[in-house]
Amino acid sequence: MSKFPAAVLLSLAAAGASAGQLTATETRWLTAGSPVLAYAKELKLPIDIIVQPQAGPNDVPMAMGFADGRCKLVLSMRGNPNAESIFDGVPEAQQGVLIEAMTAHEVAHCWRYAQGSWHALPSGFVEVGQEQSDSPELLELSKQMRETRREEAYSDLAALAWTQRTHPGDYARVHRWLEGVRADQPSHGSHDTRAWLKLAGNGGQFAAGASLFDQVKVLWSEGLLQSE
Repeated sequence: MSKFPAAVLLSLAAAGASAGQLTATETRWLTAGSPVLAYAKELKLPIDIIVQPQAGPNDVPMAMGFADGRCKLVLSMRGNPNAESIFDGVPEAQQGVLIEAMTAHEVAHCWRYAQGSWHALPSGFVEVGQEQSDSPELLELSKQMRETRREEAYSDLAALAWTQRTHPGDYARVHRWLEGVRADQPSHGSHDTRAWLKLAGNGGQFAAGASLFDQVKVLWSEGLLQSE
């Protein structure tokens, strides 16, 4: 009998892959992330899992893409040193909860996309660019960077909310690890989510009893006020 839950197997089948074709690293990541994928299946999120036969030079191990109205969870681990280096200093026995949080991060991207909210601001917020440039291309690039940063912040908060919900004893450790991942990002760069991570230093700051994605709304909005 396969060790994979139905959520993983169905997603792999939809993407034309099978559990027997997976490497040990891919199997470990999917097994660790399977509770999140099962939750996504309960929500009927349209997720397919794509396994890259070879990672490109700039590929991250796990990413979410979108095509034909569906979310594509892309694993780029073969020949990708980042699949291991991202956990430098973390014993393998403690990596599972981090992989689970990373999976929750990517599923949150899919949630935003499926809800038609991708790059949308919360109600009451208005896009105000502070940049001044004679170059329309630079202004557009800056806008895209802001939009990406917002989505990354939303998903980082969702990853932490998931951890608080399912592994509250590991919250502080996951939060510290995520802060380390974001520590070297350029200020206000596309993945600079430090303003939001600072707000979420205590897992108790997420709204109790709310759905996972409702839990992040207040902190996400607070971070928008501080970072824009």
